[in-house]
Amino acid sequence: MLAKGQKAPYFEGKDENGNVVKLSDFAGKKLVLYFYPKDSTPGCTAEACDLRDNYHRFIALGYNVLGVSRDSAASHQKFIAKYELPFHLIADTDLKILKAYEAWGEKKVYGKVTEGTLRTTYVIDEKGIIIDAIGKVDTKNHTNQILE
Repeated sequence: MLAKGQKAPYFEGKDENGNVVKLSDFAGKKLVLYFYPKDSTPGCTAEACDLRDNYHRFIALGYNVLGVSRDSAASHQKFIAKYELPFHLIADTDLKILKAYEAWGEKKVYGKVTEGTLRTTYVIDEKGIIIDAIGKVDTKNHTNQILE
């Protein structure tokens, strides 16, 4: 994982609507950048819905929320529509952002070692500095992990 106090790596990707989203778009703003394995799976849905249900808290505190996975834009559109997510999702199909943020690597799934997305969240301040890095995400209680 990237460390607290480190400058957040530059990123550029396309959201669910094909719009380009860059780290520089959030200059002067706080950003919750969360990486998750797959749209519409139980853990990822729980995490997204927890962030959705508490979105007003993030906005009130001046945070933007942005999700990233390797799913396609079309998959993201369906996920957003089905669960009424109020934030954008980046389709990182080439894994550039996932790798830059050390959210791609070896992991164990049902006892089997595989390569994939490491569920990770970074909180980035107005100057582009990582102020928190969360590697052990509690999908059902993620907002409290972030805001505590």
